[in-house]
Amino acid sequence: MPNITLYHTDGCHLCEQAFDLLIQAGLEENVNLIDIVESEALMAEYQTNIPVAQFNTGTKLFWPFTLEDILNNK
Repeated sequence: MPNITLYHTDGCHLCEQAFDLLIQAGLEENVNLIDIVESEALMAEYQTNIPVAQFNTGTKLFWPFTLEDILNNK
């Protein structure tokens, strides 16, 4: 199973939707949640792009992405 990092922040409804898609894909146990607020570098990189799902292959899905996008990258 792939390891996926979901860059998010608390209170982000789009981030919640992205996590729901990862659940639908059956990947929730493989998701590492990273709150971008905890790092200035991550804030600079992702603050206007979250949610972002990064797969262990290096592929990044920037919102908006779909269940099909996730399944094609798992």
